[in-house]
Amino acid sequence: MSSYIKLIIFIVVLLLISVAIVFIDSSVVNINHSMPAISDGIVQGDKDYNESVELLNERSFDEANQKAISAGDNYNNSLKKLEKIRDKYNKDLHEVHKDYIDTTIDELNLKLKAVDELKEAIYYLRMYYNYTGSTHGTEANDIMQDAVNYQNERNEIVLENPKLFT
Repeated sequence: MSSYIKLIIFIVVLLLISVAIVFIDSSVVNINHSMPAISDGIVQGDKDYNESVELLNERSFDEANQKAISAGDNYNNSLKKLEKIRDKYNKDLHEVHKDYIDTTIDELNLKLKAVDELKEAIYYLRMYYNYTGSTHGTEANDIMQDAVNYQNERNEIVLENPKLFT
């Protein structure tokens, strides 16, 4: 094989490696670009959920329901974005990022279940079915506590891997 052919093969291989690096790097950039919106959605969902509980305790059922719906919308939007990232970039992700995304998805699924239970509590308490409403409220609280455990696990992943989350 002539040196000219070897040079061409070397250049082609180098070019392929460069393209692969750029592709992987661009997927990380896309993920990093999406994360603030996902995080903001979770934070806003938590805020709306807590306000819904406060409004429910004040027996402001319509406002409590609106805040619960808003919390669910925020959680659901963040969940869809995370699932899209997981499905689109799974092969390019570091194992720690995969764990972070999976933990956050588990957290959001639980928070959505808690919102559903909260909406049930609001409905039944509005109708003066206090026992049933309180049961759903307790269930919402228990589910949210489980979700907070995932949230703490997610925060721990970030603390243990600061270089991957800057």
